[in-house]
Amino acid sequence: MSTDPTAAEITRKAKSNLAFALRCVPADRRQHLVSFYAFCRVIDDLADDLELPIAEKKEGLAGWKEIFDTNTTNPDLGLVVLQSDILKVRDLYEISSEYFTNVIEGCQMDLHPQRFGTWKDLQEYTFRVASSVGLVCLPLFAADAKRSHEYAVALGHALQLTNILRDIGEDLSNGARIYVPLHDLVRFQYTERDLIGRVHDGRFIAFMNYQADRCEELYAKATELLPPEDHKALLAPRVMHRIYHTLLKQMRADNFRVFDRRYRLSKFKKISLLVKERFFG
Repeated sequence: MSTDPTAAEITRKAKSNLAFALRCVPADRRQHLVSFYAFCRVIDDLADDLELPIAEKKEGLAGWKEIFDTNTTNPDLGLVVLQSDILKVRDLYEISSEYFTNVIEGCQMDLHPQRFGTWKDLQEYTFRVASSVGLVCLPLFAADAKRSHEYAVALGHALQLTNILRDIGEDLSNGARIYVPLHDLVRFQYTERDLIGRVHDGRFIAFMNYQADRCEELYAKATELLPPEDHKALLAPRVMHRIYHTLLKQMRADNFRVFDRRYRLSKFKKISLLVKERFFG
């Protein structure tokens, strides 16, 4: 008998903002979304496992990617039920395999310290690990995949950039990862060495406000691109929008003390945002 955790167990243990947002998805579609979330969690955790040798990480990620090419499960990877479920989700909703493998390729990029010269360069990464997630989810939310495509792309960029700003300190501790555009550091005469040294000064605050302004533009763009016909179906990503936008405002009000604290919202605050978006959004 398999002792692998179920998709529901993986999702429940994660306690992420996305897992929280799935609470507002209709029950008849929630299981498919839980399976997809569990897939994303497994892939991300595999790439981030500090105790696993890099060769095993590469082999594992390549194995997960291969199941979408071969359309078959691989017992050597474990989690065979999840593998089967995710292939069924792909086929049931006629979702392109490319969106699933984009997520894997984004995590493959995380296996080595990343450097991104410009925002355009960084967008290639944020599209893989965030926008592609949104594109998979559109039909699972019962939204029109074509009509809401650009909305999902814009919101994905906004959410991931907010996440990057929040996690700057943690990423530095995890293999000296730097995800912010290095070209933007130059604009504020703040160096990569300053960032690694966790120098929190006026230059850093100005740089972070510049990135936050970019986030604000992306959130505004996503709002503009949300099709009225899909407004109700897209309640979950609208809740995600509220949660991460609130986190962004929290960081800005606190002058981005991201080197010594992790910004998060309480469960009560997230529930209040969910209720506000459901009834007044």
